[in-house]
Amino acid sequence: MRLTVLGSSASCAGAGQACAGHYVEAGGARILLDCGNGVLSNLGTIANPLGLDAVFVTHNHPDHYADIYGLQSMLRYSPDGPAAPLALYLAGGLFARMQLLLSERGATQFAEAFVPVELVSGEPIFVGDVKITPHLVQHTDPTFALIVEHDGARLVYTADTAPCDGVFSAAEGADLLLAEATLPDRFAGSSPHMTAREAGALARTAGARELVLVHVWPTNDRALMAEEAAETFGGPVTVAAEFDEFEIAAG
Repeated sequence: MRLTVLGSSASCAGAGQACAGHYVEAGGARILLDCGNGVLSNLGTIANPLGLDAVFVTHNHPDHYADIYGLQSMLRYSPDGPAAPLALYLAGGLFARMQLLLSERGATQFAEAFVPVELVSGEPIFVGDVKITPHLVQHTDPTFALIVEHDGARLVYTADTAPCDGVFSAAEGADLLLAEATLPDRFAGSSPHMTAREAGALARTAGARELVLVHVWPTNDRALMAEEAAETFGGPVTVAAEFDEFEIAAG
C-alpha cells in the first residue's frame, strides 16, 4: 500500500501547500482521503483524477472538501463526455450541505457526478480489495478516523480530533499512523485538535510502527514538532510535506 500526502496544512494553506488530502494506492484501487483546497491540483501531478475509485470526506469542514467542487466539474465536463459517477463516502447530511452552495441546476449536476454513501462508524467499506473502516472521533459532529487495510497492512488516518477513546481505538496496531497535529504545544486542549506531543503519545499507546504528522498550522515550527512527537513516541516520525510518499507493509 502506498500513501502520498497531497495536503499537509491545517485550515488554510501556507505557500506551496494544500489542505487535507491523501492519496492511497493498493491492490489496483485508487482512493482519496479528504479533498481540501489545493488537493486536486496536486493529485493531477501524480495521477489522473478521473481514475479515482472512491473519495472519502472525514467531516464537515471546508479544508477537507473544498476541492470536491473542482472534481465535480472535472467529472461532468470532461472533453470525452461526462465520466461515470464517482463513489463519495461522507457523513450523513453532508452531501446535501455541499449542494447548498450551488444553484438548483448546479446541485443537480453535482448529484450526477457522485454516488454519495453515508459513513457509519464501525461498518467497513470495500473498494476493490481495500477495506476502509470509519471510526467516530472527537471533533465536529460527526468526524471519522479511517482505518485502511490491504494485504495485512494497516494505515490509520485520524482526521481531525482531540485525544479521545475513539481515536486511540482506531489507531491500535497501525503500521503507519497519519495523525493530525494542528496545535503548538502551548495551545494543548484549547480546541478539539492534537499537538505533536499528543500525536506521539497516541502512536506509542497504539503500538504504531511509524508516525506521520499532518494538518499542521502553516506557521508551526515543523522541526520542533518532529522533536516533540519523537519524545513521546520513541519511533520514527515525519512531519509531512506535499508529495511525501510512504510504502506501508504489514508489520
